Amino acid sequence: MSLILTLHPQNPQTHLLRKAIAVIKSGGIIVYPTDSGYALACHLGDKKALDKIRLIRKLDQDHYFTLVCRDLSEISTYAIIDDAVYRILKTYLPGPYTFILKATKETPRRLQNNKRKTIGIRVPNHIIAHALLDMLDEPLMSTTLTIPGEEVNILRAQTIYDILGNQIDLVLDGGDCGLSPTSVIDLSGHTPVVIREGKGDVDAFL
Repeated sequence: MSLILTLHPQNPQTHLLRKAIAVIKSGGIIVYPTDSGYALACHLGDKKALDKIRLIRKLDQDHYFTLVCRDLSEISTYAIIDDAVYRILKTYLPGPYTFILKATKETPRRLQNNKRKTIGIRVPNHIIAHALLDMLDEPLMSTTLTIPGEEVNILRAQTIYDILGNQIDLVLDGGDCGLSPTSVIDLSGHTPVVIREGKGDVDAFL
């Protein structure tokens, strides 16, 4: 049976975060708050959970999943970062951006774009998300929560729970956290390319 846990937005309760970590490590799917709305996530490399998320979102095999990381040093394990890319990441992260980067050999193949060998990377600027990642001590496999058939993203955690409660294992209620998705910037080529304009300002990349 799925759960919904309400966390304090500034001081998330440790015992509730531990419950979320247990769900993630046991193969469960969670919904958690970020600085650009709620997102779906599961344990890194868990193919069964990843496939369940694909079914929930009705995603094809080419859809990008994002590695949600704590900081730039963690990103470097999974993505190739040269000096120019590092300067961009240091300027805009943490924040409401997803950056497409060339994947390293350590990145699970199921997370990469099959043709281009790239990976989406994100470091959210959100207290609950950071607390969860710090306790987990590794990245989350994640994607924006959009529900097929709904015209807009859902703002309230309780509404998400009411709609998806039988398809997910846990909702972390961190209050309203916006509706705009991340801006997606492809840094895998010679020049940045804006893939999606979202919450993050993209003027510098145009």
